[in-house]
Amino acid sequence: MEEEPRVVVTSRTRRPETAAKQFGFTADMIPGGALKDYRARAWETFNRLALPTTAEEAWRRTDLRALPADSFRLPKDGEYQGLPPVPADLLKPLAADAHGGQIVLLPGGSTVELAESLTRKGVIFTDLRTAEHDHPQLIAKMTDDIVRPEEGKFAALAASLAQNGVVLYVPKGVNVDQPLHSILWGPGAVLAHLSHLLIWLDEGASATYAHESASPDENSAALHAGIVEIKIGAGANLRFVELQSWGRGVWNFSHERVQVGHDANMDWIFGAVGSRLTKNFSELELVGEGATGRMSGFYFADGSQHLDHDTQQNHLAPHTTSDLLFKGALKGRSRSVWQGMIYVAPGAQKTDGYQANRNLILSPEARADSIPGLEILADDVRCTHGATVGKLEQEPLFYLKSRGIPPKDAERLIVEGFFDPIMQRIPFEGVRARFQQAIFEKTAAE
Repeated sequence: MEEEPRVVVTSRTRRPETAAKQFGFTADMIPGGALKDYRARAWETFNRLALPTTAEEAWRRTDLRALPADSFRLPKDGEYQGLPPVPADLLKPLAADAHGGQIVLLPGGSTVELAESLTRKGVIFTDLRTAEHDHPQLIAKMTDDIVRPEEGKFAALAASLAQNGVVLYVPKGVNVDQPLHSILWGPGAVLAHLSHLLIWLDEGASATYAHESASPDENSAALHAGIVEIKIGAGANLRFVELQSWGRGVWNFSHERVQVGHDANMDWIFGAVGSRLTKNFSELELVGEGATGRMSGFYFADGSQHLDHDTQQNHLAPHTTSDLLFKGALKGRSRSVWQGMIYVAPGAQKTDGYQANRNLILSPEARADSIPGLEILADDVRCTHGATVGKLEQEPLFYLKSRGIPPKDAERLIVEGFFDPIMQRIPFEGVRARFQQAIFEKTAAE
């Protein structure tokens, strides 16, 4: 007697997502000052917007359900005095032998230094709280013009509650010879470090500015949410270096945008080696005819780190040029996501846009997602893009080992060679040295 076949019914219904915890911030935490009205509007937006989920395209590969939002609190005034101090290495100049000015942003405080020669030229380089008190009209012109709180939950959070930040204004025709440097130092468990950077180079001005975000390499959870707004006037030139070396417990979110005017130039350099999770939105807007912009990115993840960079090159005027190169390496169970888009507006003829993302996988469980894109609404342009994800090539590795080089050193040499095109784009020895040290530490770690 034949046995009747059994039919097994399986459900394809996805398990419901766990509801994300909510932040515990309240309206009485909104700072006063010249930005009070702006912050109040941003607070309304923050309360209206939900935490992003993987149902949203921009967040499809970055899951925030493990974010302990309800545990974070704002630092108290002077709280940094009982926390680990800034390491001396972070205070060293990155772009030259000396600073033109240096700002250190701390939990519940800040320190500011600026050369007297730059003050006499009308350069403003100070912390956000001081700028609100001393330059309220300038702050009103610079804020909410480029990044708007409505762009996301974390943008609204930083806009409404940022206690710390940097304001840089360079007047027309002024050349800042010595580099400017700022550090956002974020020690302390469950602290929320909220920052707002405002940068404006007026017509014909030029400057080099390096900003670093860092904290001790602790596993305890902390939060950073930041906004960076940059405006470069006609004929101006800015070199902007951003380094991110947050500790392994930090959840890091930022919204950054630069507007480049007529015949102006932006050289934007990123470096990311820290944090538990990073979601970064970086947009280059070429709004004036003849504007140029270059974006160079370096990232190296290991362990269970998750780094998600979302870049946009917007060509909004004719005869504009953009050039993006992001390179990353991954070890352990880490993951990177890069989503890039070149957008060419109607009428933005003679656009020249390029983007490339290269990834090197150093462990079987590491993963890199690379998603380039083009949206072209003009017919006389040259736009190209490309992306690669690959493993270490065994032939050069074998060659180096056969010459007596230990496996770890051989791997490090190949990784250094992989990143060399990015290093060649960096005109600052201090930045290159910091990146090379990060490569050494990551490749040496088990």
